[in-house]
Amino acid sequence: MSKSNFDDFLNKVTSKVKSKEAHGMIKKELSYHLQELSQSFQRRDISKDEADEKAVQEMGNPFNLGENLNRLHRPKMDWPLLLLFGIIAAISFLPVTGWTFENEAIPDNYFVTRQAIWLALSILVLVAFLFLDYRKLLRFWPYLYCFGFLLLLYTYFFGVMNMGAMNHIEVSGVVINSTHCTLFLFFLAWIGILYRINTFKSRKKQMLLFFLFWIPIIFYMMLPNFTLTIMYISCICIMFCFSKVHKNLAIKIITTNVVTGTILLVPVLLTPRGSHFFSERLLAFLHPEKDPNGGGWIYLVLNNIYSQAGWFGNGFTNDLTIQNLPATFTDFVFPYLVYSFGWVFGIFLCLLLLFFIGRISTNAFKTKDLLGRLLVIGGASLISVPTIWNIFMGLGLLPIVSFSLPFISYGGSMLLFNSAILGLILSVYRRKDIIQTYSYIE
Repeated sequence: MSKSNFDDFLNKVTSKVKSKEAHGMIKKELSYHLQELSQSFQRRDISKDEADEKAVQEMGNPFNLGENLNRLHRPKMDWPLLLLFGIIAAISFLPVTGWTFENEAIPDNYFVTRQAIWLALSILVLVAFLFLDYRKLLRFWPYLYCFGFLLLLYTYFFGVMNMGAMNHIEVSGVVINSTHCTLFLFFLAWIGILYRINTFKSRKKQMLLFFLFWIPIIFYMMLPNFTLTIMYISCICIMFCFSKVHKNLAIKIITTNVVTGTILLVPVLLTPRGSHFFSERLLAFLHPEKDPNGGGWIYLVLNNIYSQAGWFGNGFTNDLTIQNLPATFTDFVFPYLVYSFGWVFGIFLCLLLLFFIGRISTNAFKTKDLLGRLLVIGGASLISVPTIWNIFMGLGLLPIVSFSLPFISYGGSMLLFNSAILGLILSVYRRKDIIQTYSYIE
């Protein structure tokens, strides 16, 4: 029997499998079994053509086999994760529902409407990335990195200043937070880099890897944007730990970057401005009562809010206590929700977010594809780091940095950013049983 007859059998099998992405893996596995059966028959002094024919007969009816494989390799949807996302998205309306304006020209439901619009757009983004084949996207890591760098460079020189930082650009009269876009592009690029990390063996390639890592950090610090700096570093480091890098190469990379980080950080701390900034922030965090009118003021406000929250909260109110809390929609949305709905709701929200992050993290190990695993691990870090920091910051357990609470804090660009990441994570889960291990093609 010729190879074309094997192909005829395989085509009949895959004709019953709806997922075209699974066809390659199914044909590869069945071809291996057919060859194995054929060789076993040939060892019994049967001719190759007869052995091939017997091998096909041994596999059974191709259409019945195809129907069974179709059920096995059907694309999966992580419905529990989507349910958790829906609950969290519904909670995002609570911070803006009770807000009223003294200005009659602005309707009371202004922020609710805008949040609904952003949420609708974020769902479209999520669905788009859900059906996107992440393997094809990540082949282009050099272009993704270059585009992210050029966008970051443009933001630094021609960006729009907003709240003391150069994080936005203006396109046709619309102001866009471009730094979130750059972080997303660097995230995608580094998945491709870390997937093939063991190819960076030469000194030139290791130098390239060094600059690829530090260039975004330097620009984020100059903007300045400490939030994205923390997210970028934590994301790359966590993915690096799961990248299956060779031990000797890992030691070289870690040593080089730790030494570089120390060299860069120490001069900043030794400058009068740097030492004053960090010592003032640290003192306010550790002993807020010593500077009640300066850096310690916000920590005292938070303590007062939590002491008056009670188990079931104060409802939608705009009393003097909550008026002292800034950024109730964004950075301090957690203490606002606790004050409004009580510690019972606060504990429920923490558990909900914990289950949400836990569900994402466990998905990383449900795929055999290293590329998909790195994507889920990196995406989980980009969602979990701001979540944990925001809650702990709101509780006064971490220094205050401008971290919004993913999917709950008001704001369009961050919501779209997180939705794109969640869509990619769901894309990996959807394909976990229908793709073979991804092989990077140079």
